[in-house]
Amino acid sequence: MEKTLLIIKPDAIDRNLVGKVISRIEEAELKILDIKMVLFSRKTTEDFYAEHRGEEFFDRLINYMADNRIVVLKLEGKNAVNRLRELVGATDPKKAAKNTIRADYGVGTPQNSVHASDSANSAAREIRFFFGDTKE
Repeated sequence: MEKTLLIIKPDAIDRNLVGKVISRIEEAELKILDIKMVLFSRKTTEDFYAEHRGEEFFDRLINYMADNRIVVLKLEGKNAVNRLRELVGATDPKKAAKNTIRADYGVGTPQNSVHASDSANSAAREIRFFFGDTKE
């Protein structure tokens, strides 16, 4: 079984979509191992997205995510990283496949409603970032 991480972003929280996103995760038979709502401070946001520093979208992403509440989920399932990536769809909601979370709920970039780990290595790092060094 593989673990991965999903963040429900501020735009989805503001539009009361948390339950709908979680329902989609559960319907895809990904198991929720842990969940929490946190305030994504500016420093935490910059630390989390440090690998994107220098990218043209970095400041816009940081300004959008910082000082807002997010919901973070640690998930598990067979081929969880790839399955979750398929479920959330392309980063740009306009380019996301029909019936994906971003196509259905995203309003643009970075307001695409969710973040999903893009690899097993990223998932491990991101899970440690939010949930510590758990051994589940």
